[in-house]
Amino acid sequence: MLLRHVARPMLASWFVYDGVQTALRPAEHVRAARDGVELVERSTGVDASLSESQVTALVRAHGAATAVAGLCLAFSKAPRTAALALAALSVPLAVVNQPFTSRGHERQERTGKFVANLGAIGAALIAGADYEGRPGVSWRLAKARHELALAAQAKQEAAVAGAKGAAHGVSGTAKGAAKSAKGVAKGTAKSVKAPAKGATKSVKGTAKNLGRTAKGATRSVKGTRRAADGLTGAARNAAATASSTLHDAGAAVRAKVA
Repeated sequence: MLLRHVARPMLASWFVYDGVQTALRPAEHVRAARDGVELVERSTGVDASLSESQVTALVRAHGAATAVAGLCLAFSKAPRTAALALAALSVPLAVVNQPFTSRGHERQERTGKFVANLGAIGAALIAGADYEGRPGVSWRLAKARHELALAAQAKQEAAVAGAKGAAHGVSGTAKGAAKSAKGVAKGTAKSVKAPAKGATKSVKGTAKNLGRTAKGATRSVKGTRRAADGLTGAARNAAATASSTLHDAGAAVRAKVA
């Protein structure tokens, strides 16, 4: 966005200028830095025991760090990190320039610097919170939690689906085994029934043949009996005829004798 490329150098210009001036001319800031060190010593109860040269070195280092961070922000090199660093570097200035322990004209002068330092801290924090349209940390955390919840839910659903599939597989295997057992039982029963039926049919056929043979034999016996009866009748007729003939012959003999 064009506004960022214009606003960042404008914001960074104050930090760069103040940092360069502090690094080149630290004497103007040494007294304020000494007052700040004494204030920290009284507040914390720690004796820093810094010499004048040490305080001057700290002032120069602070100015150089402020100038470098301002240049990074102006050229959009890690702008968020640079802006947050400027906000952190401005906090000691606000502490040093606090007007609550001074009186008169010095208090008015410190109040102006203190307010300027507070404004610089606020501007740097706003610049540090600029994600350039990208999602922020809170949104990323919420998204990560949501994705983790979805992954856990998907894993649980996959486990449930796997269990159901395994149950269905076992049930299908059991059904298949039962059907196979039924098929084997039916096949065995059919294989047993078929020979039994064949044996039954064979026995029935043999019985029928025997019955027929018996009937034929009975008929043959009856025919033989009839033939025997016919011969007996014929013999009786022949005997009757012979008797009649003998009687007639005897009568004829008697007639001739008389």
